[in-house]
Amino acid sequence: MKNALAAEWLKLRTVRAPRGILLAIGLILLFGASISFLIVRDYDTSPAAEQAKFASADSSVVITPVVQFLVAALGALVATSDPRLAALTAVPNRKRLLVAKTALVAATSAVLGAVALAVSTGVSRVIAGDRPPPIAPWDTVGDVLPWAGTAVLSILVTGLIGLGTGLVVRSTAVTVVVVGVLLWGLPAITPMLPDPWNVDASAVMVPYLVWEVAGVVEDAPLGPLAATAVLALYALVALGAGTATLLRRDA
Repeated sequence: MKNALAAEWLKLRTVRAPRGILLAIGLILLFGASISFLIVRDYDTSPAAEQAKFASADSSVVITPVVQFLVAALGALVATSDPRLAALTAVPNRKRLLVAKTALVAATSAVLGAVALAVSTGVSRVIAGDRPPPIAPWDTVGDVLPWAGTAVLSILVTGLIGLGTGLVVRSTAVTVVVVGVLLWGLPAITPMLPDPWNVDASAVMVPYLVWEVAGVVEDAPLGPLAATAVLALYALVALGAGTATLLRRDA
């Protein structure tokens, strides 16, 4: 297993695409910090009546969906960078190979998510300074932990979704499209459905599950435990389909 993990890590860090993903994450963090700065500057020049209507300057809300997508693309790369399964020459056991890929994607996704959330929330707090709510993202560090932890969990899940989907379709481009539809396309469509389908369908979309798992939405359709189960189900279904495909297809 150690050799399988080392081989997967070597492939990941020696190809160019992951570097582009890291650069994209860095750029979205800069963009989020710019958004926070502009919100705070606008807040400072607004009258008191308008200041009460401002949203939080927490840029993590902006960057999380993008990081989810980028990490899912990373998972797709791990799944599809070896379309002919040449790795089976070094690791003939397909189950062991799958475990190595899953562990690598899970660990990398969690680290990238934790770093991205720590940077975005920390920078947002510094920019907001001692300004009061609603512009202040939170009062204490403890207040942001439920949201930040859930956001990291969702980033890990989307990484595994990208891996599982990539193993099924064997194409990075197709996987990226599928993940884009899942993260952005369907959540944009479900609110247009008639009542009560719009609420029920939206409640199980990945972007909304993040808020429900964190328990920061009043009267949410799903409680934290149910939302966590649905979020985990996304990863299990994707990995299950990827496992079945990897074990049955020809190299």
